[in-house]
Amino acid sequence: MKKQETDYTMLSRSKFVLILLILALAFSCRQKEQRQIPIRDFFKTPEKSFFKISPDGQYLSYLKPYKDKQNLFIQSLADGKERMATSFTDNSVRDYFWTYNNQLVFNQDLTEADEFKMYALDVNTLQTRTLLTQTKTRIKLLNRSRKQPDVVTIIMNKRNPANFDVYHLNIKTGALDLYILNPGNITEWYPDNDGKIRLAKASDGVDETILYRANELSPFKAIIKNNFKNRVDPIAITLGGKSFYAVSNVNRDKTALVEINAENGREEKVVYAGSKADIMDVGYSRNKHRLEYAGWEDDKPHKYFLNNEAKSIYTDLKQKIKGGIIRFVDRDTAEAKYIINSYTDRNPGTYYMYERSGGKLTQLSNLNTSIKPGELCVMKPVAYKASDGMLINGYLTLPLGDKAENLPLIVMPHDGPWSRNVWGYNAEVQFLANRGYAVFQANYRGSTGYGKAFMSAGFKQVGGKMQSDLSDGVKWLIDQKIADPKRVAIMGARFGGFSALYGISFNPKLYNCAVVQYGLINFFTYLKDIPPFFKPRLQMTYEMVGNPETDAKMFRDISPVFHTDKIKAPLLIFQGAKDPRANISEINQFVRELQKRNVPVEYVLKENERMFFKSEHNRMDMYERIEKFLNSNMKVKP
Repeated sequence: MKKQETDYTMLSRSKFVLILLILALAFSCRQKEQRQIPIRDFFKTPEKSFFKISPDGQYLSYLKPYKDKQNLFIQSLADGKERMATSFTDNSVRDYFWTYNNQLVFNQDLTEADEFKMYALDVNTLQTRTLLTQTKTRIKLLNRSRKQPDVVTIIMNKRNPANFDVYHLNIKTGALDLYILNPGNITEWYPDNDGKIRLAKASDGVDETILYRANELSPFKAIIKNNFKNRVDPIAITLGGKSFYAVSNVNRDKTALVEINAENGREEKVVYAGSKADIMDVGYSRNKHRLEYAGWEDDKPHKYFLNNEAKSIYTDLKQKIKGGIIRFVDRDTAEAKYIINSYTDRNPGTYYMYERSGGKLTQLSNLNTSIKPGELCVMKPVAYKASDGMLINGYLTLPLGDKAENLPLIVMPHDGPWSRNVWGYNAEVQFLANRGYAVFQANYRGSTGYGKAFMSAGFKQVGGKMQSDLSDGVKWLIDQKIADPKRVAIMGARFGGFSALYGISFNPKLYNCAVVQYGLINFFTYLKDIPPFFKPRLQMTYEMVGNPETDAKMFRDISPVFHTDKIKAPLLIFQGAKDPRANISEINQFVRELQKRNVPVEYVLKENERMFFKSEHNRMDMYERIEKFLNSNMKVKP
């Protein structure tokens, strides 16, 4: 009897231990499940951003939200005190810069009035003065001058919407003086360190010409002429003024950093060239008149240093900031203090101030303190062969967890088409991965950074091989057992939005649904309605994308507006009513036609928004709708 009781007791204890083990394992599995991060944490306005340092090194400046609008704040480095410099509640500060006499010049985009305003602010008194108020005009800073600290050089298409003239603007008096009249074909102006325009780029629509003048009294003369497929982009004029640095792909496939004779346009030497990717980023010190580094990106960003002093600073920073990509953001005139930004694929970024004396590094602000890198997902570089054998590079972000197969997939084609996806933190990618989706970003042919031949392979392929590169990538992920063939969605903005519409129109068996943000629906009207200042590049665009007259059949064949009968899958469309590149009446008609055909379409039109939703409220609404839409449409279909 006692033995039976003992056996029963041991059995009970074993069952109890087994139950505890099962509970522990279940709890452990739940612990490994990905926490659903609130939408707001991904897409809220940064707490502090756009840090800059005053030329004398005495002040930091940055943008910070105040009543849902970005405003300027100033911090004294002497006592650490923060002061709110502006307090706008209607429109955010859009961009700003320091002058050499402690004035801040900043801009506002008054979307509802289609108006652009420029102000000057005195740092000592915090008094603000309106410098310019322009309607339907674009303004860009070219140069600030040490010799004339009250005068800045700007370009503006005030006189003629198609041409940017060069002006001198006195920020004390508000006086605006025409400096150089654009003859009608200049697309870029390049000032020297003193603000004098010595180089310019002209275009006849197909060929580009580099122009040079020895001084302000001399006429510009042509020194280099190329077809637009060959690129020469000046970086800086050398101290002696007889040569200039540029990135160039003339007589080579990948752009290289070179030095060019300013008198005759001949390439004198190659400063740095790589074999894997175009040189896209060049560090140049205007204070010390010297090159610092050449940068490129194949799978991830890289730098090659051309100056030992800059390399020493970078090496010190790499030891202090572990594992992140480091960017030089700003510096004072003495180059004693630097603003540094560091980021990863799972970290939105952190701003620091670095002081060369003693190598002191001070953290200024995280762009988003709500984001915990350990909860986010790795962006992995991938490569695959397109159906015609061309190698396509891109990025794949998988949700956390041990399972990396049969996942719901979101395809995210980039805008452009002549741009690219890059490695780094992307709030949309991480938001989707956090919701359990694999996210695929392909740099289809035509994408920049991979050389002249790869970019040229995309010419007149906006509705052809660019799109097949995307579908080939999806099929590759399905073959790899990573993607569930029954749960694939496509989501993109601008040209990426066109790719999304193209995908569900012409590959209906591949995609469950599509999300379109400010998408391109008609190539005819897209080219017809281009801004006037883009017209010097129109012939080039015809060669790259297509000509609405000679390529009319192709445009009709690929433009989604003509193929509403092919769209069956659920569709979510976002559009800003003030988007300058959008034909709102045409988009409205497109949506009505889809609704007539009983296509499940949700259309969200936001007033007082342009291409991208600047209002935090509108952004939150957009991503809440995206989340619900994908939840509803990415279930496995029988």
